[in-house]
Amino acid sequence: MANRIPRVPVREQDPAVRAHNFEEVCYGYDKEEALLEASRCLHCKNPRCVSACPVGLNIPEFIAKLAAGDISAAAGVIAQDSSLPAVCGRVCPQETQCEGSCILGVLHKAGGVLEYGIPEFRLPKEKVLKHEIEDVLKLGVKIETDVIVGRTVTIDSLMDEMGFKAVFIGTGAGLPKFMGIPGENLCGVFSANEFLTRNNLMRAYRGDYLTPIHAGRKVCVVGGGNVAMDAARTALRLGAEVHIVYRRTEAELPARKEEVHHAKQEGIVFDLLTNPVEILDDGKGWVKSIKCIRMELGEADESGRRSPVPVPGSEFEIDADTVIMALGTSSNPLIAKTTAGLETTRRGCLVADEEGATTRPGVFAGGDAVTGAATVILAMGAGRTAARSIDAYIKNL
Repeated sequence: MANRIPRVPVREQDPAVRAHNFEEVCYGYDKEEALLEASRCLHCKNPRCVSACPVGLNIPEFIAKLAAGDISAAAGVIAQDSSLPAVCGRVCPQETQCEGSCILGVLHKAGGVLEYGIPEFRLPKEKVLKHEIEDVLKLGVKIETDVIVGRTVTIDSLMDEMGFKAVFIGTGAGLPKFMGIPGENLCGVFSANEFLTRNNLMRAYRGDYLTPIHAGRKVCVVGGGNVAMDAARTALRLGAEVHIVYRRTEAELPARKEEVHHAKQEGIVFDLLTNPVEILDDGKGWVKSIKCIRMELGEADESGRRSPVPVPGSEFEIDADTVIMALGTSSNPLIAKTTAGLETTRRGCLVADEEGATTRPGVFAGGDAVTGAATVILAMGAGRTAARSIDAYIKNL
């Protein structure tokens, strides 16, 4: 239960009062608050907080004594290494030292985009996702977090050094795409990936977490897929007026109809047949507005789909201080670059056949890493197919 308890905020003087006196701002914890905060400690085998402390305070022992209610013993632990405990408690930059190094602040979990990318209001993590992952673990699956394949380990090391006979790559498509228009490097421009991850992984939407996020007053989300809807509805909940800018009509919106319906109900404005051409600067390096052009559907191609074309002279501006690009994603190139014999498409996706086999023997892949950004159910189907192929491959070795 320890890691489910949110950080206990420190009580402070009311800002309107303290602005007119020189009394201490922070009141500190009372005993009940201190015991609750101490109960969050995971008592790590290799505590990062100790190594991050310049004097090497035995923080886990201090917290253990505190959690047991023995305040004197807890103070004695600190006194072994610090002659200025009350001073350091007030002026040390804990957020970059002991507390900043705590594993509770890393918040890395299994689940990928389900954990990091889909907002809480659409997929509750504790109530739903957590239990689904636990069911997978009950099957005997072992999950290692904080591993970067291609850096921490490579496909070669997994197979040649660790003895795995086959490897399945299901790393998804996490590399965001941008339009390449002027102004995309301004402050206030985000990829939808970053914006949603800050909210989901780092809980920026909650007042008791310290993750900063620039939600903005007026937000433009560029794109029409499910991720665009998620980003728009998240920005709305953070207090912004939100526009979705999409270059086709509502009939071509790739998002689920339910998501579009909910977004409209909540007051999100849809600027359809509209395409951004430039993001404008406020003169201080921040977004001021987004310059767009009206579009119309041209002649149908061989597939019957009509492509949008610009309407000459129809440029206009939408006021915005934040722009979120939700234009799809591509596969991270790291694995392909560090794995000999693994071919990719021109879009950077892994090449795999209908059975999930890549161009490297013993290496299989599926989901967004192969197809580009798609749906959860398609990724699950690819995983099932590849599992059967891997089973047959290993049996024939």
